[in-house]
Amino acid sequence: MPTLAPMSTLILETRKLTKEFKGFTAVDAVDLQVQRGHIHALIGPNGAGKTTCFNLLTKFLIPTRGSILFNGIDITGEKPAQIARRGVIRSFQISAVFPHLTVLENVRIGLQRFTGTSYHFWRGLTGLKTLDDRALALLELVDLRDAAGLRAADLPYGRKRALEIATTMAMEPELMLLDEPTQGMGHEDVDRVTALIKRVAQGRTVLMVEHNMKVISSIADRITVLARGAVLAEGDYATVSRHPAVLEAYMGSDSTELQGAHG
Repeated sequence: MPTLAPMSTLILETRKLTKEFKGFTAVDAVDLQVQRGHIHALIGPNGAGKTTCFNLLTKFLIPTRGSILFNGIDITGEKPAQIARRGVIRSFQISAVFPHLTVLENVRIGLQRFTGTSYHFWRGLTGLKTLDDRALALLELVDLRDAAGLRAADLPYGRKRALEIATTMAMEPELMLLDEPTQGMGHEDVDRVTALIKRVAQGRTVLMVEHNMKVISSIADRITVLARGAVLAEGDYATVSRHPAVLEAYMGSDSTELQGAHG
């Protein structure tokens, strides 16, 4: 029998997780094990089922079969809001959807959602000051403190993604799900956001879907490769980048290493 990681080290586990759409199997009996404190990447060619998998984990889709465990508790039947309250937060769920508010105000809204706006304490000046201090600390973490007074709409694309990560951090995620955080970015922004993810991952767990292999190779502790909805390979970058089935899925059978592929 395969040796499984002890339960205490696993933050998230799926068992035979499956999603079918009218006869099409988008996610096919996926067994995923995410270790606490890891940056775990979910990769695969287009149509591999990565985003569907994310949607199942956050219950935006209901699994056809299989189960999802978070901290050893079966959360398969829970609603999206319950899962978010447990600390499983996906970046777009609370992204910067207020372009005409300032950067600081956007993060403050993230904090207010987490603390609950119904409490009178937060309406007082003392409460707002407390939120501002926390919001500025988060902006410092993502190198946006200098932009606190700018409208979110005026930020360049890469810094908007940094703001999304800051508003995600405001929800105090135990497990942070990032869906293609560097998509559509130039090299400079990719490098900045990669460094940012590494920084915010200190002391928490990140599960990310990412196409950019350079990003994956530099920050992922473990990688799960999906193809046609099923797990094709798993391991560190050195292992999966040379795996024959992975090379076949991404690049055709002639390649010997998955170097710089963007899938």
